[in-house]
Amino acid sequence: MKTPEEIKNIVRKKYSEIADKDQLLNAASCCGATDVSQEVYNIMTDDYSEVGGYNQDADLGLGCGLPTKFALIQKGDTVIDLGSGAGNDCFVARHETGEKGKVLGIDFTEKMIAKARQNAEKLNFNNVEFRQGDIEDMPVSDNMADVIVSNCVLNLVPDKEKVFKEIFRVLKDTGHFSISDIVLEGDLPEELKQDAEMYAGCVSGAIKKEEYLHFIKKAGFKNIKIQKQKPINIPKDILEKYLSVENIETFNKSMGIYSITVYGEKGGKKPKKNLADLTVKDVREKNSDYCEPGSGCC
Repeated sequence: MKTPEEIKNIVRKKYSEIADKDQLLNAASCCGATDVSQEVYNIMTDDYSEVGGYNQDADLGLGCGLPTKFALIQKGDTVIDLGSGAGNDCFVARHETGEKGKVLGIDFTEKMIAKARQNAEKLNFNNVEFRQGDIEDMPVSDNMADVIVSNCVLNLVPDKEKVFKEIFRVLKDTGHFSISDIVLEGDLPEELKQDAEMYAGCVSGAIKKEEYLHFIKKAGFKNIKIQKQKPINIPKDILEKYLSVENIETFNKSMGIYSITVYGEKGGKKPKKNLADLTVKDVREKNSDYCEPGSGCC
């Protein structure tokens, strides 16, 4: 078993390489870290192309959801994106918060930070900042953010519980988060658990869904909701590198890998717009992917 620091170095090295890869190749692999599948063209990512503020140069095809679309960002909000990559969700957040707001992207990969800053410069944004740092120990002060978002990043972090504690620290009393991430139902085979590519590929570092939600609750968050859930199917031509044919069949029958987008509020005074108070019409107007309770969509 590798140490947390060894894991971080593996992820940092891999994502430095991914920063220069093509978006379509990243989307057809597990977060750009594994071999490219010849069976499917998109394993985890959601389509950002119709989302306001989308910038194709900043989209590396590495996400597993659309957290900024669900994040209820208001004009003038301060927004932090954890694991900001080339800046994709930051620029979507900038579209929502406007010129009077502030957006901060945090990433621990120097190459990603450089790429994001270059993209921000091309867009001439003066209220979007990218800061190199570890999201287990964020380089920001207490009670700073109205909203925190993250897209398929926390699964890469060894100490997920500490990240949620940091999110709680950094949010204002009226703040909330919307995070897309990979979670599990069942136990991963050891062959996948121990593989560095599958860790960087957002699979083997994922934890069980109930444990993930427990960490959120333990950190002190309230009104926790799963905004969206979708299954992730790893193609056979990728699994064949790690598992036998027999074990692939067992894996497909007994293992569940999901992308969830989860929301939580810090508490304190009532937020400007509470998710629990929104009508179905409100959410549909904000988000075309809204999943109506009882509809069977999630």
